[in-house]
Amino acid sequence: MDINEIVQQRIAKLEALQQKKVPVYPASVPVHDTIGSALAAFEEGKKVTLCGRIMANRGHGKVNFMDLRDTTGKIQLYLKRDVVGEDKASLIEQLDIADILSVSGELFKTHTGEFTVKVMDFTILAKALRPLPEKWHGLKDVEVRYRQRYLDLLSNEDVKKVFLLRAKIIRAIRNFLDEKGFLEVETPMMHDIAGGAAGRPFKTFHNEYSMDLYLRIAPELYLKRLLVGGFDRVYEINRSFRNEGVSTRHNPEFTMLEVYQAYASCEDMINLTQDLICYVAKEVLGKEELISQGKAIALKTPWMRQSFAGLVKDKFGIEPSDDPDKMLEKLQAKGLAKDKNRLSRSQINKIIEDTLEEDLQVNPVFITDYFTSLCPLAKTREDNHLISERFELYVAGMEIANAYSELNDPLEQRKRFEEEIKDNLDEKKSVDEDYLLALEHGMPPAGGLGIGIDRLVMLLTDQPSIRDVILFPLLRRQEEAQE
Repeated sequence: MDINEIVQQRIAKLEALQQKKVPVYPASVPVHDTIGSALAAFEEGKKVTLCGRIMANRGHGKVNFMDLRDTTGKIQLYLKRDVVGEDKASLIEQLDIADILSVSGELFKTHTGEFTVKVMDFTILAKALRPLPEKWHGLKDVEVRYRQRYLDLLSNEDVKKVFLLRAKIIRAIRNFLDEKGFLEVETPMMHDIAGGAAGRPFKTFHNEYSMDLYLRIAPELYLKRLLVGGFDRVYEINRSFRNEGVSTRHNPEFTMLEVYQAYASCEDMINLTQDLICYVAKEVLGKEELISQGKAIALKTPWMRQSFAGLVKDKFGIEPSDDPDKMLEKLQAKGLAKDKNRLSRSQINKIIEDTLEEDLQVNPVFITDYFTSLCPLAKTREDNHLISERFELYVAGMEIANAYSELNDPLEQRKRFEEEIKDNLDEKKSVDEDYLLALEHGMPPAGGLGIGIDRLVMLLTDQPSIRDVILFPLLRRQEEAQE
């Protein structure tokens, strides 16, 4: 039977219920327990009311055994026609797998030990007009899983567990930071100047003010304004947007944690990063040892450090004093950046980092000693102004975090902004004068940290693609994907 025939059969059942004046999509829901709480406090003969979706239906004469499931668990239903009464018994034949019910009855265990509800009454809460996928794991087109995530969640318990773990990871992050006195804040998602990180922004337009706006590529500059305002410890779990490529590690819309601590430095951020990720792993997984795509990862601290300046000198012959043209020339000599006449510093940095990732170890490693020319918002080292006070954290060859000793010199920051504008080849940028005005009022020395939540979830749940940890990743239009 094809899908259209199944849908027509279900519509016929819906119409039959409506002819009997049965409210198939009622406005009210009975007071009820969760299935998980009923199982946890199981007592033989205890009366319960539960709501959930029918996941299986097995008929045996005048008795139907069904599986009912909600987010918290699954329980068997025992529906006997002479128990539910003539009126409700006549409705049982109109029920299908995927329909949503409220049931009331008594708990008992079958002779095989199955937790079961002897149903005394039931109410239809929603009639499903389409069936659930029968052989979900056999689907060849994985994009269907992402397009119809609701079916993926209904049909695949492992997928649901990933997103339950994601929620626990974010909750653990909040608990850790709250206990350390950090204040959770919210900053604008629409900016009149795209700043705070390197990235191509999404543009939009505000009709009332007749002004161009950008979806934020990072909340950094607003969070640092709060340091000026006297909030010494702030964080935001934010949605950011970059109008760039899509891959197993990149989605145009993504979730970031950004943390700023006054009177702290890059070294303090190293300690904070180690402590935070270890805390989350222990809280969510109960351990500090992970498996990522078949590779064992030990989170035991302290984590290893490697010098970016040392790595790029050894691999490419690039020095921190090299200008972009010189860097490009050396990359081309190594067979990289082919057919490129001119690249910005951020583009060159991307090529370098993508190449370095291939050689990094699986265990956590802090990459330090970034060139100042690649870090417009970071302080320089006191002993070498060509090197910045910055690190990036890599685990299993994937960048997880980025941190600075934040630049708080307004004159130097203006100079860096102006150099960045001159260097940028893809987008006309403006100096954020309001941010510089804030710095001129005095920002305390501070450490800032950004952690990619999606990538951290990938790591802790052992998922190969960022799409597997985002409920609704951005996809091509379906008609375009099928061409």
